[in-house]
Amino acid sequence: MNLCRVGPHTVGAGQPLLIIAGPCVLESPETNLLIGRTMRDLCARLGLPYVFKASFDKANRSSIHSGRGPGLEAGLKELARLRDALGVPVTTDVHDEHQAAPAGGVVDLLQVPAFLCRQTDLLIACARTGKPVNVKKGQFMAPAEMTNVLTKLREAGAAGAILTERGTFFGYHRLVNDFIGLGDLMELGAPVCFDVTHSTQLPGGGSTHTEGRPDRAPLLARAATVAGVHALFFECHPDPAKGLSDKATMLPLDSMGPLIESIVRLRRAM
Repeated sequence: MNLCRVGPHTVGAGQPLLIIAGPCVLESPETNLLIGRTMRDLCARLGLPYVFKASFDKANRSSIHSGRGPGLEAGLKELARLRDALGVPVTTDVHDEHQAAPAGGVVDLLQVPAFLCRQTDLLIACARTGKPVNVKKGQFMAPAEMTNVLTKLREAGAAGAILTERGTFFGYHRLVNDFIGLGDLMELGAPVCFDVTHSTQLPGGGSTHTEGRPDRAPLLARAATVAGVHALFFECHPDPAKGLSDKATMLPLDSMGPLIESIVRLRRAM
């Protein structure tokens, strides 16, 4: 397996479990800092590497009236501030090739959204930044199809790659996680991340917004840990109901301690 370097952290087989966590979209500076500090200190206490995650723009919202975030310029400025204030790597998602270079100049890991994982120009632009790229597997794709994604990134010179499982469409308004497919994904040669909170989504279940089952997040996190993934991805917030995006799936910040502690116990028992 090819390992992936994210800031000071090495991700992959034989490495500590990486935790990627933060709010869905950038919130107020105070809330961003609270989430980042809480997760940083929790992971440090448990001996886990941590990457702060937040989006500067949610380009695929269900409704045209939904909030999207601070935008590229202001968002990258805030991510740079958080990177310096927290002393941890940061990641964000990009939605077109023109965002890759400026984002790559700030963040330590670029993320490609699931709906865009086949977009060749976007993948090439991310690869050319010199930063590692985390690509979420499309909900419409078989695990084996991600081989072509890895090939695009490698031939474009990507510094490293991570593949993320975030569920597969199962009829209308439902995602399921295929754990046989997760095993197949882990055989493609790149570290694999499991997106816990997005896997609990009920896409389009709220007509103009996405519903979810965050109560099932601990179950999925534990199952993915036992399956042997190399990273876990969470969205969390001090008060999810007041979050600016994905309020139906973000986990309460005060629930993250017991959840991550249970995952560490599982890893030690394996």
